[in-house]
Amino acid sequence: MDCITRRFFSGIRRDRTILMSDTGSDLTWIQCDAPCTSCAKGPHPLYKPTKGKIIPPKDTLCVELQRNQNVHCDSCQQCDYEIAYADRSSSMGVLARDELHLEITNDGVMKSDFVFGCAYDQQGQLLVSPAKTDGILGLSNAEVSLPSQLVSQGVIRDVIGHCISGDAAGGGYLMLGDDYVPLWGMTWVQMLLGPMNYYEAEVKKMSYGGQNLAIGGSISNTGRVIFDTGSSYTYFTKEAYLGLISSLKDISPRLTLDTSDETLPVCWRADFPVRFIHDVKQFFKPLKLHFRNKWWVLQTSMQIPPEGYLIISKKGNVCLGILDGSEVHDGLTNILGDISLRGQLVVYDNINQKIGWVESDCTKPHRLNSFPFF
Repeated sequence: MDCITRRFFSGIRRDRTILMSDTGSDLTWIQCDAPCTSCAKGPHPLYKPTKGKIIPPKDTLCVELQRNQNVHCDSCQQCDYEIAYADRSSSMGVLARDELHLEITNDGVMKSDFVFGCAYDQQGQLLVSPAKTDGILGLSNAEVSLPSQLVSQGVIRDVIGHCISGDAAGGGYLMLGDDYVPLWGMTWVQMLLGPMNYYEAEVKKMSYGGQNLAIGGSISNTGRVIFDTGSSYTYFTKEAYLGLISSLKDISPRLTLDTSDETLPVCWRADFPVRFIHDVKQFFKPLKLHFRNKWWVLQTSMQIPPEGYLIISKKGNVCLGILDGSEVHDGLTNILGDISLRGQLVVYDNINQKIGWVESDCTKPHRLNSFPFF
């Protein structure tokens, strides 16, 4: 059975819950009236758990979640959690269990028993950014994530995918299961396995307009790339970031650095009106990531066009949506955020331990059962 959701899923004992899809998070959580110590104003009323819905600390998913946290308490009657994100924001709460309703591909509704976070204390950007959402949808391959729970119940196969529209109006869909994975046209690379449950791949080379960027963070001159829809921007290691900034130093005489624009660290003012990335993309070149691939001798690459790393600020400037990763995390890993994953169907196949992508308009999933005619 395949489940499809378009930026939301139904259920948890209410008409609808809107969550931000995050492939870099383990736990799904929603803001709760538990009571709420510090919550952002979301689009729906806060979820109110009953005492019988709270997970005890000896529950297997609680033990798994708390393995790398310092919140375990044997004498407690509830399973506490605390999550810190790369941007230094955090969420604190307790685990709860309730009935989850998911829309499935045959236009029906699937009901499932689901363990999630009942969050009553958010800090940092989580107090601002979730204004249009009720919480975070954790999509990693950890046991407590939504996909893993559905896999353990036999609802889906261990494959997920997302397609984030490159359209300014937004849109796209999330795919749980493998029914809509294209049989042709996908570029696949090997998934790296690690203790943090991230979707990672090994990158051998990074370049901007054909000019190589130092990867950094590894004595073997290789790096890691995390696919993270929960990150708004893309992060490079310090070496790669500084190399990119150097390549962009004399981008065009028609673009001047504007340090007064605090939208992002690097913004340019054009000598003409700018409304869309299309107005300035001719001054920029594509980024290319060359991945290591065990299935082929030749390297496999992903090309990121200018619209995959630039934004237009409220001041009408063009800003670089790639940041120095050493300022928000350990700086040893490159993170492909939401901005660089748009306009592509990206699939994480945990069964065959591979990550794939193909260009798409992300309007709706297509079932492809055979190869096309040429």
